[in-house]
This record gives sequence, structure tokens and C-alpha cells, in this order.
Amino acid sequence: MNSETIVILAVISGIFIVGLAMVVAFLLRKLDGISSNLKNDSAITMMNQNMQGMQQKIDQTTRDINDRLDRAANVIGHVSKELGSLQEIGRNMKGLQDFLKSPKLRGNIGEAILKDLLRQFLPKENFALQHKFKNGATVDAIIKIDNGLIPVDAKFPIDNFTKMFQTEAEAEKAVYAKEFTRDVKKHIDDISKKYILPGEGTVDFAVMYIPSEAIYYEIAVNSGDLDRYALTKKVFLVSPNSFSYLVRTILVGLEGKKITEASKQILAALHAIRQDNNKFSQSLSVLNRHITNAKSSMEGVANEYEKLSSKIESTLILKGEKEVEKALEALE
Repeated sequence: MNSETIVILAVISGIFIVGLAMVVAFLLRKLDGISSNLKNDSAITMMNQNMQGMQQKIDQTTRDINDRLDRAANVIGHVSKELGSLQEIGRNMKGLQDFLKSPKLRGNIGEAILKDLLRQFLPKENFALQHKFKNGATVDAIIKIDNGLIPVDAKFPIDNFTKMFQTEAEAEKAVYAKEFTRDVKKHIDDISKKYILPGEGTVDFAVMYIPSEAIYYEIAVNSGDLDRYALTKKVFLVSPNSFSYLVRTILVGLEGKKITEASKQILAALHAIRQDNNKFSQSLSVLNRHITNAKSSMEGVANEYEKLSSKIESTLILKGEKEVEKALEALE
């Protein structure tokens, strides 16, 4: 607890004690006056009892007030601590504002956020950072799609935007708003001239990434002319949220392309399988013909064999009959 808090509590306690003493003195004077007018002991006794009751109530009230003062002291101490934290936050915010005064540092912040978003949503082969064109210009990033390269450049027009909301004078607000509009238009013109280069493989538009939802809202909603002006220059203005939607849409297209390519590969494989099946069917037909011919040959051979066997049997039978006749003739 700091010295100012202790002084405040001491003053409050002193005022309370003085007031309490005045109340007690007043009651004692009243008691003396009443006692001098009383003529019997019973009245004095009753008065003493009343005084004791009042004294107890005063003591209880004193304790309650002391408890409340203690709680108030704790609250004051807590508030003092929170004020110290707020002062520290204020100093940090001022340091951040001083940090953002440098255009280069602001640019680095915008580029870092842009890079992080691209890495979150897109495969690394579908984007590139710090892409340099033949005219010497370097764009913060490009996104690779079938139709070409989408240039993406981060811009952070915060100077006049901050001044516009810090001032309370309407005349100054109007001046800063005009300067803010001029800043944004300059960024749009630069992006349109430097990075929309179909001759170097870009699409016929570019993206201006604004790493602040508040600044983007001011441009898109409160300064509608800026949004329309950007469209005439074929520059699309995006905030962190809208840029993430754009990248996701591109990702869906890339995934669709992969599916289409995979489908083509599957169809090619099926076509090859079909050709192999036709070749196999032809070979099977040839084999079937050979087997059929072999079967016919086997049947012919079998028939010839049966005929030959019949002739042999017939010959053997005929030979046996002649031998029997010769044997009979010999016996006679």
C-alpha cells in the first residue's frame, strides 16, 4: 500500500473518531442535565441502562466502520495495483505505436503475417515469396494457379488512419481522411503498375493484402470509393480474414485439379487394362482353336486306332480258325 492510501485512511479514521467523541460528549452533557433533574434512584438506574445499551451500539457501529475501512483499504490497494498494470500497458502500447511508425517495420510485419497465412493453407509448390520481375520490382508473394501467377503485396497505411481517429476536431479528421485516401490510392496504383504483368506470366489482376481488419473496414465500408477505385485498377483489397477465404478457394481449385489429374490417370490405366484384356482374349481364342483342332486330331487318331484294333482282332481270329482245321485234319 502506498503513502497516499495510508494518508487517506488516516484522515477518514480521524474524522470518524472526532465525530464519535462529539457524540459521546453531547450524550454525557445531556445525561448530566437529566441527572440533576431526577429525584429518585430508579430513574437514574434506568438512564444508566439506556446509556449502556447506547454504548454497546456505538461500540458495534465502531467495529463495523473499522471493518469497512479495512475492506476499503484492501480495495484501494487492489485498484492501485491495477492502475499500475494499466500504466504499464499504456507504456507498452506507446512503444508499439512508436515501433509501427517505421514504414519498413510495418512492411515487415505485413509480410510476416502474409507468409504465415500462405504456409498455413497452400502447399509450398503453389506459392513463392519475394518474387522478382524483369522490371526490377519485387512482390511480396505470388500464388501459382493454372491461369498464371497471382501477385500479392502487403500494404499497411496506418499513419493517417491513426491520426484520423486520435483527433477530436472534425476539421482535422477531414484532413487526415483525405490523406488516408491518398495513401491507399497510391498503394493501389503502385501494385497495378508494378505487378500486373501478363507478359511475365501473371494473371490480369493483383491482390493488395491489408494486415489490419480495422483499416480494411475503413477502406471497404466507410470509404466505398476506394474499393471501387481499386477494382478499376484490377486490384482486389483483402484483410486477413477475407484473404484466408481467398486462399481456401484457391486450395479447393488446386485439389480439384489433382482429382482431375488422378481421374485421367485412372482412365488411362483402365484403357491399358482394356487393351491387355483384348490381347488376352485374342490369345485365348487362338489357344481355344488349337485345343479344338488338337481334340479333332485326337478323335481321328482314336477312330483309326479302333479300326486298326478291329482288323488285328479279325486277323487273329481268322488265323486261329485255320490252325484248328489243320489240327483236325492231322487227327483223321
